[in-house]
Amino acid sequence: MSLTAPHSLASSDSIVCVRGLSKTYAGGFQALKNVDLDIRRGEIFALLGPNGAGKTTLISVICGMSNATTGTVTADGHDTVRDYRSARAAIGLVPQELHTDSFETVWATVSFSRGLFGKPPNPALIEKILKDLSLWDKKDNKILQLSGGMKRRVLIAKALSHEPKILFLDEPSAGVDVELRHDMWRLVRQLRDGGTTIILTTHYIEEAEDMADRIGVIRKGELIVVEDKDVLMRKLGKKQLTLTLQQPMERVPESLARWPLALGKQGQALTYTFDSQQEDTGIAELLRALAAQGIDFKDLHSSESSLEDIFVSLVHDTKAATT
Repeated sequence: MSLTAPHSLASSDSIVCVRGLSKTYAGGFQALKNVDLDIRRGEIFALLGPNGAGKTTLISVICGMSNATTGTVTADGHDTVRDYRSARAAIGLVPQELHTDSFETVWATVSFSRGLFGKPPNPALIEKILKDLSLWDKKDNKILQLSGGMKRRVLIAKALSHEPKILFLDEPSAGVDVELRHDMWRLVRQLRDGGTTIILTTHYIEEAEDMADRIGVIRKGELIVVEDKDVLMRKLGKKQLTLTLQQPMERVPESLARWPLALGKQGQALTYTFDSQQEDTGIAELLRALAAQGIDFKDLHSSESSLEDIFVSLVHDTKAATT
C-alpha cells in the first residue's frame, strides 16, 4: 500500500509546526518517533490512531503539558519551550478526562479560566459560550451537580474562554449524548469559520469523515500518513460493484480472469473491486463480457470505502511505508 508522507508547508501557512519530535518515557518506551507535522491555519485536522498509538502524548507535548525528548514545536509562531506562556495562550485544550473544580459554579470556573491567561473580564463572551453549549441555564450550578455530558460541555467552555487561535479536542465525543455531539460539532464549524484552527482526536471515525479538512494517522508513535481527506479517500479508497445473478454460478469463467471478481456465497453474486482512482470504463467492459458469456444479472449495487475502512487498512498494514 502506498502512503502519503507528511509534507511541509510554508511557515506562513502553518500555525502549528512540529519537527523531529520524539518522546521516550522512563523505562525506555518510545511513545513518539521523529514526528514532523504542520497544521494549517483555520483548518479542522483529525488525528486518528488506535489506543496507545501516541495521539494524547502528541497533543500533550504540543500543548506544553509534557516535555519532548527531542524535537521542537511552535504554536502561532511561539516556541512551546522557550516562549511557553505565549504559545500556551494561543491554545485551548479539551482533555479526555473529566476534571474540573467540583465546588465552583459553571460561571465562576469558566470565568476563572479566562483570567488565568491574563484576559480581562468579558461577561458577554462567557454568556455566548455558555449559550452555544446549552449551559446557560446551568451557569449557577456547581460542577458536582452536573451530569458527565454537562461536565464535558464545561471543559469545552473553559477551553474557549480565553479565545484561543488553536483548539485541541482530545476524544471530545467520548461518553457524551447525541445532543451534545451535535451542539459541539455545530460550534466547531462556527469556530473554524471564524478562523480558529481545530485539532481533534476521535474514535467516531464518521465524525472525522464529516468534519475534517485533513487527516493524520498515527501508529505506534509514527505519523504514517497526512493528507487532505478527499485526496486520501481517492488514493486509498476502493470501489465495489456487486451483481446479483439470475442463475447461480459454480466458478468464475476463465474468460473473466482479467477482472478481480469474487464469487459470493452459493454463487449468487459477483463482486468487482477496483481502486477509486481507476477509470470506471472497466465496468462497461465487464458488463459486455458478462453478456457475451450469457451471464444475466437481476440487480447491481455499487459502494465506496469509508474513511473507517481506510483507517483500518492503514493501522493493520504492517508493510506500510511512506513514499
